[in-house]
Amino acid sequence: MQREDYHEYEAEFEDDPRPRRNDKKSRPKRASQQLAHGIVIRARGHHYDVETTPASEADGAEHVRICEVRGRLLQERSRDTLVAVGDRVWVLPEGDNKGLIERVDERRSVLSRQHPGESRPAEDVILANPDQALVVFAAAKPEPHLRMLDRFLVIAEANELPAVICVNKIELTGEDAARTIFGMYERIGYPVLYTSAKLHTGIDALRAMLTDRITVVAGPSGVGKSSLINVVHPTLHLREGDLRDFMDKGRHTTRAAQLYRMPFGEASYVADTPGIRELGLYEIDAANLPFYFREMAAYLHECRYPGCTHDHEPECAVRAAVAHGEIAEERYASYLRLLRGEE
Repeated sequence: MQREDYHEYEAEFEDDPRPRRNDKKSRPKRASQQLAHGIVIRARGHHYDVETTPASEADGAEHVRICEVRGRLLQERSRDTLVAVGDRVWVLPEGDNKGLIERVDERRSVLSRQHPGESRPAEDVILANPDQALVVFAAAKPEPHLRMLDRFLVIAEANELPAVICVNKIELTGEDAARTIFGMYERIGYPVLYTSAKLHTGIDALRAMLTDRITVVAGPSGVGKSSLINVVHPTLHLREGDLRDFMDKGRHTTRAAQLYRMPFGEASYVADTPGIRELGLYEIDAANLPFYFREMAAYLHECRYPGCTHDHEPECAVRAAVAHGEIAEERYASYLRLLRGEE
């Protein structure tokens, strides 16, 4: 290679986070074999569907490549999940629609469950790099089950995943009636969207909330999750039930997560994930549970006794806040049920 060609080659990778030319273990062989950057949108056994960015492909076009993990990377794997849906990865293209995953970028966040191991718990990553959770409930039909909503919010808080509540079917009750039910969540700081997939109400606000984020969509059966996403993305044609119910204990919980690309923004994805029972609710330490009820945070260090469970102890600041109307009785009841392991 001539010196001027060498400098051109080096300049191509100067601002590139991929391994440099002098990394003999993993450098690209030739500039014509540049790595493509993309996101894992589906996992199927040992194969992964990776949606690559046009800018990183030699032909300047977006591809969905069926990829395997390079052997060297497999040798480096730990007990935890090596590649998960939502991971940003570097792929060595093979032909038009295949590739090898050469590198996985560091994850910004995870939605995961813990499995016990011999020396330490092993993390099973359900979804990598989620930005937020959109939990959908109906204003009516089915009637809103707020303790179920509280369970999901605890999961989101435990995973440090910002949650947005979407109240659908407001055409059945009117927005004012829906706000009467869900208004307490707004008062404690959760964003709440009021929508109607049938009347296309609130869809602009929903679309704005989804733009350029990976959003986990969850909610009980029959609330209209798929209908809402179909209104936002009419050509997606999700069937009823395609987005799983987060209390589902049946066949759907064995399926892996999957990303659906939204046709707005530069990187907007909706994530379909396994049921809430797969997300580790029963692995939450009782001592940490109060921290996942955000309205309790201001009172947790004001109790008389260290280690207060906020259940029965005297001079408990949380119980006093409930008595004074500063914490909603319904939310406190949800806390006690989870603390005591009640369904």
